[in-house]
Amino acid sequence: MSEPMSPASSVSPAASAASASLSLRETFRVLLEHVRQVRGRLILGALLGLAGAAAMLGQPLAAKALIDRLQHQDGLTGTLALLTVLVLLGAGLRAWGQYLLAHTAESVVRGARRQLVARLLRLKVSELDRSEPGDLMARVTSDTTLLRQITTQSVVSATTSVLGLAGVLVMMGMLDVVLLGVSVGVAAMVSGVVVTALPRISAATARAQSSVGDMGAVLERALGALRTVKASGAEERETAVVHRAVDEAWRGGVAAAKWQSLMGTSAGLTVQLSFLTVLAVGGARVASGAIDVATLVAFLLFLFYLMDPISQLIQAVGQFHVSAAAVARLREAERLEVDPLDAPAPALAPAPGRPSHPSRPSGESVPSVSVLRKPGAPATVVFEKVVFRYRPGLPDVHRGVDFAAAPGGMTALVGPSGAGKTTLFTLLERFYEPVSGRILLDGADVRDRPLADLRAALGYIEQDAPVLSGTLRDNLLFAAPDADERRLEDVLVRTRLTGLVRGLPQGLDTAVGHRGVRLSGGERQRVAIARALLRAPRVLLLDEATSQLDAANEHALREVIADVARETTVLVVAHRLSTVTMADRIVVLESGRVRAIGTHEELVTTDRLYGELAATQLLTSRPA
Repeated sequence: MSEPMSPASSVSPAASAASASLSLRETFRVLLEHVRQVRGRLILGALLGLAGAAAMLGQPLAAKALIDRLQHQDGLTGTLALLTVLVLLGAGLRAWGQYLLAHTAESVVRGARRQLVARLLRLKVSELDRSEPGDLMARVTSDTTLLRQITTQSVVSATTSVLGLAGVLVMMGMLDVVLLGVSVGVAAMVSGVVVTALPRISAATARAQSSVGDMGAVLERALGALRTVKASGAEERETAVVHRAVDEAWRGGVAAAKWQSLMGTSAGLTVQLSFLTVLAVGGARVASGAIDVATLVAFLLFLFYLMDPISQLIQAVGQFHVSAAAVARLREAERLEVDPLDAPAPALAPAPGRPSHPSRPSGESVPSVSVLRKPGAPATVVFEKVVFRYRPGLPDVHRGVDFAAAPGGMTALVGPSGAGKTTLFTLLERFYEPVSGRILLDGADVRDRPLADLRAALGYIEQDAPVLSGTLRDNLLFAAPDADERRLEDVLVRTRLTGLVRGLPQGLDTAVGHRGVRLSGGERQRVAIARALLRAPRVLLLDEATSQLDAANEHALREVIADVARETTVLVVAHRLSTVTMADRIVVLESGRVRAIGTHEELVTTDRLYGELAATQLLTSRPA
């Protein structure tokens, strides 16, 4: 009988991403947080780009001087040399600046990924229940990549483009105000396209990014249960679900590309129309003697140079709207609640009729880890009137659970499915927090202990005995990376894994495959038990730890558990009669309450529910 899954919300962050957005001010604030460490290089790259643009602005003037000298038959060497220097200097400075900005952008992406990964691995279990792992992975991969665009190609390019545009307009105004007015008028006529396109680009990109997250979530779900998918003949159905998310991402991307293309075309059209108009009006002004040919040529060169900052500005604004959706998704992920590793959790409601800390005199400090019990000694575990529900509005899972597990020995938790047995382990690990009541470890509230210290004292073997991708050695040492070979060998013998190790081609260094697919269910279970024993915990939590073992290995492992129980406090969720009968005490749970406590012999005759569980073999004496 498996414990029910926590009633998590089916709505993932991706589901709300399309509607999630940040104000312009909030977007810039988030960006500032990400670029704070590299802002010096960012500014230097922008300055180099501006210096390159300034060198380019001098080229039309040098060309004008060259034409004037040709007309007056003066020496051309100095002017040609100046023009050459300006061309090479402008190209060199801009190339240097672009490389520095690209390098800085990659650093921003790396920093964002490191920060986000560190946060995701510290997520509260309750937050993870409400999220889709595939969507969270999309935020680390595709969403962070868009930071590259918004930090350099958007913000920096927009800034340098505006300054470059201002410089070109000033130089054009110095040459001829009338031609400048003509150029600005044509540009204003086309600007309506940009204003129309921007909000559509933002909406289409948000939809596309949300679909990418949905696609990752659906694909992760299918790959995580691929054998079930195949056995159910559901490949085509699951493929269709993923394809729908792919198609939605495609539609959003195409829509954004359409409007971006329209914006880009409008930039080229602006310059082309301006060129034709300036050529017509400027030719008339040359004919009338208002300006000379050299001035017209210089103005036309400036007009061509105007295309670059205009194109960059339009592209930067479009990319900003594209990337702003990703920034909103990153901010959403950064707001997910994480475990408080360095501070106690906020005080919760005390157990009914009990003071918050009955054994602590007024003014006495919270007990430190060092004064509870020496490391390695069995710990006392007490549940005091614990009430718990997964979320407000949902029914209580526990309704005043109250029992104690003495140091050393085994305490078995039994009861029908849904009684809340496994959830007690998750509360002790502080994956969730009780609504009221207390959980004590050696008389100290677990909320008063740093999480790292609390979990270091616990060894938790989950019901499905997860094995990670990597080698067998990696998995065994996962919770105790400093364990020596002698200790490892001892645990291998105790958990009957030596035969498995000898049969593997590379022994302990053999890869076990994704989620331990190359191991049998019983082998994965023994690996999980060995991993927990290597941790040398003060409290060992076993959730159906022998459910996939054959009779011989189960018997051997029961002996190991009995041996461990002499030096460690063991709490076990058990459904097999063979496991339950060896417990020193049995706690019978029903509907979130403790129904009875006693030994097997006592409960068989005194508690109706326990007697029925044993008689109907809901507690089985043989492996399935």
